[in-house]
Amino acid sequence: MNLLLAAVPDYTASDFSEETWWLTLIKAVFIIVFLILNVLLALWVERRGLGRMQTRPGPNVAGPLGLLQAIADAGKLLFKEDMWTRRSDKFLYFLAPAIAAFSAFSVFAVIPLGPNVNLFGHSSPLQLADMPVATLYILAITSLGLYGVVLGGWSTRSTLPLYGAVRSSAQVISYELAMGMALVSVFLMSGTMSTSQIVAAQGQIWWVVPLIPAFVVYCISATGEVNRLPFDLPEAEGELVAGHMTEYSSMKFGWYYLSEYVNMLNVSAVATTMFLGGWHAPWPFSHITFLNDGWWGILWFFLKMWFFMFLLIWTRATLLRFRYDQFMSLGWKWLMPIALAWIVAVAVIRGITAWVEVSLPILGCVIVAVFALMMLVMWIGDKRVAESETSPADEEYTGFADGFPVPPLPGQQPVTSLRAPRAPIDATASKEGSDE
Repeated sequence: MNLLLAAVPDYTASDFSEETWWLTLIKAVFIIVFLILNVLLALWVERRGLGRMQTRPGPNVAGPLGLLQAIADAGKLLFKEDMWTRRSDKFLYFLAPAIAAFSAFSVFAVIPLGPNVNLFGHSSPLQLADMPVATLYILAITSLGLYGVVLGGWSTRSTLPLYGAVRSSAQVISYELAMGMALVSVFLMSGTMSTSQIVAAQGQIWWVVPLIPAFVVYCISATGEVNRLPFDLPEAEGELVAGHMTEYSSMKFGWYYLSEYVNMLNVSAVATTMFLGGWHAPWPFSHITFLNDGWWGILWFFLKMWFFMFLLIWTRATLLRFRYDQFMSLGWKWLMPIALAWIVAVAVIRGITAWVEVSLPILGCVIVAVFALMMLVMWIGDKRVAESETSPADEEYTGFADGFPVPPLPGQQPVTSLRAPRAPIDATASKEGSDE
């Protein structure tokens, strides 16, 4: 049986047998500091990177190469006036950004940054905690962060923040489903939902190679999950406000701002753990023993995580914003069916290889062919539905829809005024000295 399809690969996972409470405390502090420093680095890399991609310098005044610009922005938020709106629910108004920040910082608790190393005379993994359902914990925590968004818009009792919260919640719920289903194929191939065991199962081959459709679905869904371009739809163009964060200022706004960038790090770390082998060294360094073990794992994990961070920054500089209906159509009509079809294909692979000896190349070609056929059927069906729909140019445009004035859709011609033309007014010269 090929190692790729083995039921439970025989690789070493994290061992917490020598863990102590003070080691756990040190790791927790390290994770918080690690995330904050990476957020500062992300702010600088994004601004400098976007500047270079858009042929402008970017930050170049605050510190050498603009490295202190993020610190200057953090200081500005700390000393900015803290505003409290009168109509808001004060408790929920303060609790919402706290929930968003807590959820963002909690995901890294189960992310393995490296193998077991010697920490102050104890063998301990470079991971805060692990459990048999660690990946479900990640999905649960990201779902909890949605309450920070919804409560942030609702507690202000203001119209536009509420609209932004509703849009953002619909976006997160829609794309979190596709993202979760993209991870199911990883569970099937690894035989576990423990993050350290999933990383251990990729000692020979990373799951991005055999599970490339799931990887693509995850990348698109993760971009929508963290509200990045082209999916930054909570901020509507016609409102010119910051979505659910409109009524926040000072550090309450700062917690929202920080949680968004931490969530970018979270989805990048999860992608690294699930698809790119976690802390394992890339080829050809993986064949060198000392480079694929010990403290080197943090370096490889950091580089892989920042590869995904750069992709998020790159898409922001390259792609245009979707319309909201296009965004929802992509998530519900394409990503979710593709993820479901791929789960079925992976389950068929596991089922066949459990009972029949089949060569991997032949089985892979059959599964890819079946998957491609399913995608072709979906594309033809969607095209027929689009052709059957009436064109806006065929509909009469009156200037009103459901009683509200609306602009014409593409292809529609504005109607001429229904009012009769008015006759011109004949002006006569007034006599000198008259009151006319």
